Amino acid sequence: MTLNTDLMFSSKTGKWDTPADLVDDLATVFPWDLDVCASGPNVCENYYTEADNGLSKPWGDLNWCNPPYGRGDSGCLPWLEAGVSAMRWEKKATVNLIPARTDTRWWQDNVPFASQVVFIRGRLKFGNATNSAPFPSAFVVFGEINEQQRNKLASYGWNINLSATAREV
Repeated sequence: MTLNTDLMFSSKTGKWDTPADLVDDLATVFPWDLDVCASGPNVCENYYTEADNGLSKPWGDLNWCNPPYGRGDSGCLPWLEAGVSAMRWEKKATVNLIPARTDTRWWQDNVPFASQVVFIRGRLKFGNATNSAPFPSAFVVFGEINEQQRNKLASYGWNINLSATAREV
């Protein structure tokens, strides 16, 4: 028997809906202001869709971002850059759910500015998928969140809290 892995390892889709159980669990400690990159109401009441272009709109004080996982400007890069900018210039916080692709330029150029990184244990099942994702995931936080929120994220896997000094690099 051969397993067709073409779709699993392709870039046919960069959109991965946030798992409902994850949304419910995080909602116990995160009073989200805005989901900056949504395909519809999923994480919170207030959200920007692709048509709204959340990159060109104002962000809330506490934001959720599960960006498209494509390459270059159609993937995580512009969303992480916007999260770093919102943290630096507007003192806003953003929790990003992204693939843990530590070898990519977008990871290397932006994640060092994070206040917290959590490498999620196991593989997530996105949306209505029957199988787990073919890649590991991570939470990357830009900006300050409270201790209860940090602990909730840390409960998902290997946690790295970065100092303010590290973020000034």
